Amino acid sequence: MSVVTEHELACDVLVAGGGAAGVPCALAAARCGARVILCQDRSVLGGNASSEVRMHIVGANGVGRNDRGAELETEAREGGIVEEIRLTNCVRNPQRSASMFDLILYDLCRAEPNLTLLLNTAITGVAMRGDTIESAIAERISTEDRFRIAAKVFVDCTGDGRLGVEAGALFMEGREDRQQFGESLAREVADQARLGSSIMIQARKHDRPMPFVAPVWARRFSKEDLRLRLYAMPGDEAPTHEYGYWWAEWGGTLDSIKDNEEIRDALFAVVLGIWDHVKNGPPEARGADSFDASHWALEWIGFLPGKRESRRFVGQHVLTQQDVMNSTLFEDAIAYGGWPIDIHPVEGVDAPDEEPCVQHAVPYLYDIPLRACVSSTIRNLMFAGRNISATHVAFASTRVMATCGVVGQGAGTAAAIAVARGIAPRDLASDSEAIDAIQQRLLRDDCYLVGRSNAGSEDLARIAMVTATSEQLEGPARQAVQGPTRVVHGERGAPPERRAAGTQRWMSDPGAGFPATLELAWDSPILLREVQLIFDTGMHRHLTLSQHDGYTATMMWGRPQPETVRDYTVSAYVDGEWVPFVTVRDNYLRRRVHAIEVARPVTKIRVEVQATNGLDHARICEVRVYA
Repeated sequence: MSVVTEHELACDVLVAGGGAAGVPCALAAARCGARVILCQDRSVLGGNASSEVRMHIVGANGVGRNDRGAELETEAREGGIVEEIRLTNCVRNPQRSASMFDLILYDLCRAEPNLTLLLNTAITGVAMRGDTIESAIAERISTEDRFRIAAKVFVDCTGDGRLGVEAGALFMEGREDRQQFGESLAREVADQARLGSSIMIQARKHDRPMPFVAPVWARRFSKEDLRLRLYAMPGDEAPTHEYGYWWAEWGGTLDSIKDNEEIRDALFAVVLGIWDHVKNGPPEARGADSFDASHWALEWIGFLPGKRESRRFVGQHVLTQQDVMNSTLFEDAIAYGGWPIDIHPVEGVDAPDEEPCVQHAVPYLYDIPLRACVSSTIRNLMFAGRNISATHVAFASTRVMATCGVVGQGAGTAAAIAVARGIAPRDLASDSEAIDAIQQRLLRDDCYLVGRSNAGSEDLARIAMVTATSEQLEGPARQAVQGPTRVVHGERGAPPERRAAGTQRWMSDPGAGFPATLELAWDSPILLREVQLIFDTGMHRHLTLSQHDGYTATMMWGRPQPETVRDYTVSAYVDGEWVPFVTVRDNYLRRRVHAIEVARPVTKIRVEVQATNGLDHARICEVRVYA
């Protein structure tokens, strides 16, 4: 007799996988009104960004020689839920705790009323009706439970594509040849190799020498073996000890799913061998100033390989090198990318004569279409994350976690709108009204779409007369209601033909001081329901949780961003007097939504800024008003 308890569950959207794509996907769908179940096969959320792996989240703003960002010129950092997570983590986690980040993600999901979270629960099968998924089977071994989950839309954010593969969805593996998609960066001959995996480590400096004895099975490395890695990493003055080695990569010539246990064991031998070289190797590795690791000791080592690549689904469109490099315009765009095409040798550390990565800079930000997130063979299957429909070459840009996150929010939003409209995901891209609804909702939720602006007729701020107590020539009051919420006209921003000029925000005059007030007025009275504000959060800078001290030093970590409005009041003009309805103190978020139920019609509202988190003037990127 089986001890397993069977459960029947139902929802609108089932999201499989709670990593960098799955969390924003589930939150977006739930916030759009769908009933969502999120199944995560681990005990924590975050995937490669979680405390189990501890890789920092990077994205379109690049890093190092491929950095993309300049104040009031190019703001490439991802918005929406990804930015919400980054800002919350920055302020609530100044200690840079990986476990605290787990808690922040868990709290976001637990606090969402439309979202049911099932941790330690893996998708193991599906029930089909023709080319449609009717339900998924999920198992939680720790509690001896099995769930049959019926849904209208299924979104595979598992990375490995387990849900989609169980449904029989078409997928790709390995590296294509140049002829298949006409890609100059592809190989001459196709193969089944893929980017390898890494195991991260952390070390801490002590007040005395700390010994390290490597296990007998650890690999042995010479300076020659690591000359292009440990001794010559691009942009690093010297090796860093507090944070591990992303380039300690291995397993790309194996099956990253079926051989994952073997890959993990081999990676242990690799990373501990590197640490043994640093601690006990030649003088160059242990005795030269900042290179000296004599007082350093291992603090943590991951037991879960950070996986880069496995399966990639075949969607209604396969994203290619040309799409990425040429910033192809897609009418069904739901997200954007900008990380370089970042190709690693599949042999990893077993290729000591090859650079650990070759990064081909992407000229401009580029579209990621909805069709790359919708299965070509399964009617109600979508996907987000590193398993989207892309060639190996294009995937080398889209695979990074912040890009996965905005794709996740785009897919989750599309899934919820598909449910609300009774449309199958397969039919979304051919429905121009549905695409417009998806894109306008993403823009409303502060996601960036290349070359697209707010066109929502429901937003009454667009027809208001806008004035301010003061303004700068480069930041007139009208910019707070007229379009994009970020600047991308600078170097390596949006493609030249899809750029908008201006700072895209109201900026008060520093000489006028505080309070600084922005006012919206209408010719006809409105019944006020909601006011949404988008503040400047310094999106030209890097901001992400990292255990790397040098990378963190490039950020303003552990405090609100100085440009962000801290204290403000929203008031409405009612019966001849200003009535305050919302007063906020100690704000650090970029997007704030305030429900304001006013029983009587109003003709004016104002936002009074009393203080910022450091800047000498107020900045508001957008005001929206719904009645």
